[in-house]
Amino acid sequence: MSARPRLGVLLAAVATLTAVCVPSAAAHSAPAAPNTAVLDGTRLQQTKLRLDRGDPQLRRALKQLTTRADNWLHQGPWMVVDKPKPAPGGDVHDYLSQAPYWWATTAPTAANPWGCPYVQRDGQRNPEVDTGTDRQDVEKVFDSTYDLALAWYYTGDKRYAHKADQVLTTWFLDPATKMNPNLNHAQFIPCKYDGRAIGIIDFSQSYTSVVDALAILGTGAPGWTRNDRTAMAGWNSDFLDWLKNGAFGKEEGAAANNHGTFYDMQVAALAYATGDKALARRTVLDARAKRIDPQIAGDGSQPQELARTRSWHYSTFDLVAYTRLAAIGRHVGVDLWSYQGPDGQGLLKAVDYLLPAATGAAAWSHPELEFYRYAASDVVHAAADAGDARAKAAVPKLEAPPGGDLWALRPAAEQLDSIAG
Repeated sequence: MSARPRLGVLLAAVATLTAVCVPSAAAHSAPAAPNTAVLDGTRLQQTKLRLDRGDPQLRRALKQLTTRADNWLHQGPWMVVDKPKPAPGGDVHDYLSQAPYWWATTAPTAANPWGCPYVQRDGQRNPEVDTGTDRQDVEKVFDSTYDLALAWYYTGDKRYAHKADQVLTTWFLDPATKMNPNLNHAQFIPCKYDGRAIGIIDFSQSYTSVVDALAILGTGAPGWTRNDRTAMAGWNSDFLDWLKNGAFGKEEGAAANNHGTFYDMQVAALAYATGDKALARRTVLDARAKRIDPQIAGDGSQPQELARTRSWHYSTFDLVAYTRLAAIGRHVGVDLWSYQGPDGQGLLKAVDYLLPAATGAAAWSHPELEFYRYAASDVVHAAADAGDARAKAAVPKLEAPPGGDLWALRPAAEQLDSIAG
């Protein structure tokens, strides 16, 4: 054998040995970092790499996430047009929900089929609102899309991407089944209002998870096409325009409690996702004097939320909006966590106020119809990530929510004891 063939055989052998002993660069190539509005896309990217390298703690969390995603594979898709009766005005493409804390005062009759007038019972959810409207279905759209997009990103399993595509296309894009980009008939009260500004919270409390899911799918999810991305961006632009310029949007934006906080968070996320970073930044900056100063007291309590019959729920609920708004701020150069108002109020102090009850060290001393300790888990995680030493010390003492603690895979607060309203 000549020297040249022998050299060729030797090089081939070395190449084979290298392939066996050294993992392929492609096996652990960095996935794309999604341009998420709330979640930190770079952090998701790093988490994906750690999973690929077999991180045992993340693997356990991933099992909990894929269990949720697997459950969605056999549900839906849901559509706004299949409710028994259309929204007031007659357009089946208009979203419809009913005010959760309003109850009939008389038995329905042929002359009064709703049992009007309705009266408010704060914190007491009327089971009637879960039938005949879109409220239950849209929550499934939000939750499934988020779980499926994250599961696809971390596993590469095409089933999750295709299911997310089906859910999104059916609810938002298919001309036969899509929802109109408005909430004109959200949280209506029979015989009283055809819709209310307060109903915007039906979307603002969870829709930003869909905004992030879209960014995750946009990193290359199979089935989620360029046309889908363009059409969904158009829907979001139209919805943002309705929020900014419609009468209901302006009224909700003026709300002084958690409704106003969630409105800001939703506007900021949609602005960021649709390319208006100036609006996103301005919204976060304005929240300092507009929201934090009047809503959070010097001791960290939230007086308006403490006055509710479900004060624990609403205290954690408002902080979900704040911590997610702070996450959006990070993308546009605003550190909302470090802000302190004229009385020393701020987000860190508001989370610290919850720590004794969140860790089980003390009872919650304010009115609460249904206390769930785990409701505070995500906001405590958020404060710990922001550098709060007390929150960091509290993390090991938190109660895991049903389905497990998924913070490591989706580090943005969710309302873990969610109720509508």
